[in-house]
Amino acid sequence: MTGTHTAHRDDPERATLDKAASENFPVAPFFLPRAWRTDLMAVYGFARLVDDIGDGDLAPGGADARLLGVSARDAEDRLVLLDAFEADLRRVFDGVPRHPLLRRLQPTVRRRSLTPEPFLGLIAANRQDQLVGRYETYDDLLAYCELSANPVGRLVLAVTGTATPERIRLSDAVCTALQIVEHLQDVAEDLRRDRIYLPAEDMKRFRVQEADLAAPSAGASVRALVAYEAQRARDLLNAGAPLVGSVHGRLRLLLAGFVAGGRAAVDAIAAADHDVLPGPPKPGKLRLLREVGVTLRGEG
Repeated sequence: MTGTHTAHRDDPERATLDKAASENFPVAPFFLPRAWRTDLMAVYGFARLVDDIGDGDLAPGGADARLLGVSARDAEDRLVLLDAFEADLRRVFDGVPRHPLLRRLQPTVRRRSLTPEPFLGLIAANRQDQLVGRYETYDDLLAYCELSANPVGRLVLAVTGTATPERIRLSDAVCTALQIVEHLQDVAEDLRRDRIYLPAEDMKRFRVQEADLAAPSAGASVRALVAYEAQRARDLLNAGAPLVGSVHGRLRLLLAGFVAGGRAAVDAIAAADHDVLPGPPKPGKLRLLREVGVTLRGEG
């Protein structure tokens, strides 16, 4: 258990928001206007909390369950918690939410005229995680990413007032790519949760068994599979990269950070010879900065 959880045992709102510093991507960097930072952190608080419910990573003590009106008997039941969280989300749009992170979200929803759909998508993705642990095809995985990842990019565009159909299409490509990269980084951790986000049809093609994913390091077949999926992610990042050039100012830098973060992570996986099983390969800061420059110049 992390020190953050312990330090904020009685303050679940702070415990959740403090996780922003350890994310793979910039949540609300200093260079953005303060109003954007406030609203992006409110959206982050929602997204982080729903993921923590789905992963069983809530702060100890059951404070979140109590805030959501869930009994101590059901406090460990993730589906019950997700149902209660969805009910509280609906209060954001028509009432008074119980959870402080959703009370924080309410002014953002009103200021930015946000709709329930992207928030409901993130809840649905975490509900699916409780019921589905394997994906047969790449299309099945893309349908999951439509719920688990794409709503985040759509919310960023909505908060910044820059959403258009074309930007949403490009954002979806970037967000799906980032989700695939995260899955590749976390193969071993996901397997411990009895989840595999590598499509079963691809595992068969590369002759990879589930037991191969539990090894201390990857054999040649697993490395080839990871390389194949990493290329898919890179192609999606390249397809979505024109999103960066479609906006201006500080938002352009933020979106470049998203694309560059994905590209740098793919490079780090390749630098590890596609062996992701010992732990997630992470890019260094210099690699990330270089990729930001390349992305901003439109050279990727």
